[in-house]
Amino acid sequence: MTRPPPRDASRDLYRRPKSRPAAPPQSTAKPTPADPDTAAKVVTSLANPVVKELRALHLKKERAESGLFLAEGLKLVTDALEESWPIRTLVHASRVKDQPLVKRAVATARARGALVLEVSDEVLTKICRRDNPQMVVAAFEQRLRRLADLTTPTGVWVALEGIKDPGNLGTVVRTVDSVGASGVILLGDVTDPFALEAVRATMGSLFHVPLIAATLDEFAAWKRARGIPVWGTHLRGAVDYRSVDWPETCVLMMGNEQSGLSDAHVEVCDGIVKIPMAGKADSLNLAVATAVMLYEIRRARLTV
Repeated sequence: MTRPPPRDASRDLYRRPKSRPAAPPQSTAKPTPADPDTAAKVVTSLANPVVKELRALHLKKERAESGLFLAEGLKLVTDALEESWPIRTLVHASRVKDQPLVKRAVATARARGALVLEVSDEVLTKICRRDNPQMVVAAFEQRLRRLADLTTPTGVWVALEGIKDPGNLGTVVRTVDSVGASGVILLGDVTDPFALEAVRATMGSLFHVPLIAATLDEFAAWKRARGIPVWGTHLRGAVDYRSVDWPETCVLMMGNEQSGLSDAHVEVCDGIVKIPMAGKADSLNLAVATAVMLYEIRRARLTV
């Protein structure tokens, strides 16, 4: 018979009040090695309460209430653990339990107080809501910062107005990481950066790139107080993006997928540039346009 998980490792792990205090900073002390006699809890029942809670994290409402999100795949889980993201639960397939990298992830998660479950492929399929799921899945705590935390911003930041596509957002985060930019500022009503599709599209960069949420008014006040230049892209822009002497520290503002930058966001910008279009296409995908801009802004600082 499968032993039920202890009370402090199942329902209590997920049931937080809707208005919860900020999580305390994680200790920098070396984790205590896990007790070698502590065997993984084996779960084969699709009705297990923790399985149901993990499956529910596919829903935005459940992510918002719990403050958790899912990361699928050993690479994403390992990246998160290496960046010391607070982990709540790690689930792995029984058939990969002896793989060295899986054993290392399990030991790290357990040392940090996470619940570790060994499950059947059928249970993983239910958690991941798709066939051929990843063999390792984990629930981590969300990290979304405020502009007030950026008292002395440096480097290149990307501000995204009302981005709606989680794949685009994840790709932008990955590109920001690739060019060595500083982070992403989410303006207004945006897609959930912790949705599974967005997390997947980051390819692990989510755990390296700071994410900040703000309103346009908050952003405008922050920009004035910090004196940081803001450049936007717009089809009406008269300046070729390649002709600008890009500063070391600045913000690149990009509009949403449907309509680009709104007039209100354009007013916050110190300059507007345009990406030339030579063919018959009248626009670029948002993630592609952001990548074009970032590689130009960072061109002098990138070496092969």
